[in-house]
Amino acid sequence: MSRTVTVGFDGSSESRAAAEWAAREARLRGLPLKIVDVWEPVPELVLQAALPGAETQQQWTERVPREAAEGLRLRHPGVEVITVHLTGDPAEALIGAADSADLMVLGSCGFSGIVGFMVGSVSLAVIAHAERPVVLVRAGEQAADEHRMDPAGVPSAATAFQPVVLGLDTGRPDETLLEFAFDAAARRDASLRVVHAWPEPPTSFYRFQGDAELYDMLARKQATVLTEVLRSWRQKFPDVEVTEVSRCGSAAQILVEASREACLVVVGRRIRTRHLGTHIGHVAHAVLHHVEAPVAVVPHG
Repeated sequence: MSRTVTVGFDGSSESRAAAEWAAREARLRGLPLKIVDVWEPVPELVLQAALPGAETQQQWTERVPREAAEGLRLRHPGVEVITVHLTGDPAEALIGAADSADLMVLGSCGFSGIVGFMVGSVSLAVIAHAERPVVLVRAGEQAADEHRMDPAGVPSAATAFQPVVLGLDTGRPDETLLEFAFDAAARRDASLRVVHAWPEPPTSFYRFQGDAELYDMLARKQATVLTEVLRSWRQKFPDVEVTEVSRCGSAAQILVEASREACLVVVGRRIRTRHLGTHIGHVAHAVLHHVEAPVAVVPHG
């Protein structure tokens, strides 16, 4: 596997925002940035209608990433930028590119007027089938968005990063997911907010006497389990400040609420043995549609 941060690029504003985020991530990781564009051949008549003048579609798809790479080199000195041109189905090509990289970064439309993402079919397919982490970056994402406000209340990339937020299932805590989140926080010198949700006790529906005591007992037990899961990771990353959030209720809702101020949100996706459809799990789906920060979907066993 070639160690790179890879970004899917098609010249759109979404992919340009993703490329900028990917360049910043490549600097944090000390890795090259690979820009991948996929040329999907189309009928000649469509080409003539869509691209007036002498420039062919293939020439256009080679020129635009090349110019983008030149701009990235200027704005991110020290980051090695590589361009790769592929031909074929975009989803299949990007899944292959993701599986040979440390990290795949994709752009996605932001919903007008509200936070979150509009996940296209290609991005969804890559997220659902890639065996390496995939980060989705919304259109318009700026470096300053990931940082705390300066003393004057102005967004600034010169201030400290906002927290990295991790959604964790303590019943099946995966080391790949935990490693990714702790490492991301450490590289940013950011705090890590670990969020765990647990269901209401069955008696809550009926409001039995003693529910309050039962709830308190379960809350303490769940908080203790979360602390125990994180104990060894705190020791492995002693410089990362960790905040533990253990709450009763909908995992998707609690994680979305806890991610309102974050530089990166990390969620897991269990790798399925049958690669059918584009199911990514309801928690990851909710985060992608309702969180403003970049979202990392980490596949695990």
